Amino acid sequence: MSLKKKLIVLNTTIMLGLGSAFAIPSVKAEENISDIQSQRTGIQSDISEAEQVIQELKKEQSKMNSQIAQIETAMRENDEKIKDTKQEIKDTEKDIVSLKKEIKALEERIAKREEVLKERALSFQESGGDVEYLEVVLGSKSFGEFVNRVGAVATIVEADQQILSEQEADKADLEKKQATVEKKLQNLKDMEVELKGMQSQIEDQKAETVNMKAKIEKKEAETEALKQSLENKDAGLEAQIASIRENIKKEEERKASEKADLDRAAEKVNSSNSSSEESPSSSKGEASASGSSKGESSSSSNSTKNSSADKPAASKTEASSKPSSANTGSAITAGYKYIGNSTYKFGGGRTASDIANGLFDCSGFVAWAYKQAGVNLPASTDALKNAGRQVSDSQKQPGDLVFFNTYKTDGHVGIYVGGGKFIGSQSSTGVAIANMESGYWASVYNGRVVRVN
Repeated sequence: MSLKKKLIVLNTTIMLGLGSAFAIPSVKAEENISDIQSQRTGIQSDISEAEQVIQELKKEQSKMNSQIAQIETAMRENDEKIKDTKQEIKDTEKDIVSLKKEIKALEERIAKREEVLKERALSFQESGGDVEYLEVVLGSKSFGEFVNRVGAVATIVEADQQILSEQEADKADLEKKQATVEKKLQNLKDMEVELKGMQSQIEDQKAETVNMKAKIEKKEAETEALKQSLENKDAGLEAQIASIRENIKKEEERKASEKADLDRAAEKVNSSNSSSEESPSSSKGEASASGSSKGESSSSSNSTKNSSADKPAASKTEASSKPSSANTGSAITAGYKYIGNSTYKFGGGRTASDIANGLFDCSGFVAWAYKQAGVNLPASTDALKNAGRQVSDSQKQPGDLVFFNTYKTDGHVGIYVGGGKFIGSQSSTGVAIANMESGYWASVYNGRVVRVN
């Protein structure tokens, strides 16, 4: 074999070796990139899920903020109501003091009248008043005496009747005033007790809501930290891919440089041996070998093309759940939209602002709910007791009004929904469905059921 042929064979072998040596690392690098890209896909999916969780937590946090604002409003208004009630109690107590003075004066007048009556009776007895009226009149010795006697007796009788009439009127007035003031004072004291109890429950409700908000904020912070960690990891993997591709590029450049050097060396050998005599077939063989070498090189080069892995599209399903609209034709379901989104407010539910903000007391809620069904009801528990006909507890049906003895008899009212439950505005929860067959509500349910006609 000639030197030229040996050089050509050596050149071809070297090129094949270089091509193989170049292709193997490239394939492995692309496999690494594919693996890393697959990891990135998983991480990016986790990031997307974390973002969804964060958005949901932000919505919950916004809802909690709204509830806290409602609770704080109700607390402020209840505080004002407590202050007003305390002032009314003070004013009523002053009225009682004034009434006691008036009662004392009445008692003194009654006592004086009684003394006058006693004196009259004594005087009448001393002047022969032990005889009957007819005897006094018929016992006159002359017509003049008869007239005088008749006039005297009539005057005495009329005066006594007037005194007795005044006496009875004063006593009745006294009893009426006493009953009115005592009832008013008792009602105010009951109201104060109820307001204080509700305020305590509302404060507990606020504390619970604030605690839930804190938990949501903590979870949001943890999710944000997780998202940041995932993003950092994703960025690290992206940097790894960039580094691998940079190394591949440098390796390609190095191999290309080595190939160029070998090509130049081969050309120099070919040029130095161009004067040597070679057979045509040899020349063709050289050309064929050279072509083979170039073909191998081309094949090797083609093997280095990047086969980047397709990034799978992350599937994302969003389930939108909207609350069903309240059935304005039904008093039972009218308040469902306020469940978990309302606050108890004493005297609430009677203004557009209260209704818009979900602020109700028990009777205000019942009146509002029935109004949505086209029925006008009074907004007080005492009046609601007579808003329809009473039925027995065993006959109660959904839509009936049910009453509870809380701070007073029939102090709380709700709408029976069936299954031993009722919907109403409770001081501890706002509008909610509660069980009246167990727990607190079972202990205060008094069996009064009113069916609205």
